Amino acid sequence: MAIEFAPRIVVDPNVRFGKPVIQGTRVPVELILGKLAGGMETDEVVREYGVTKEDVYAALNYAASLVASEEVRATT
Repeated sequence: MAIEFAPRIVVDPNVRFGKPVIQGTRVPVELILGKLAGGMETDEVVREYGVTKEDVYAALNYAASLVASEEVRATT
């Protein structure tokens, strides 16, 4: 049973070991983020992995929300 963690992002223990994926696919969010970080253009990701631009933006938004809620404490 898939649980929606964010718009277009779901987690299902039976799909990709419970990693967040694009809804309706088996494409992990981390794969999309890694490809973009490596220099792949959004349109290339869309063509290569059969997702939409909105899916790519949803993956970025999901990652941004995780970073925004992260608490980092600097130690000296």
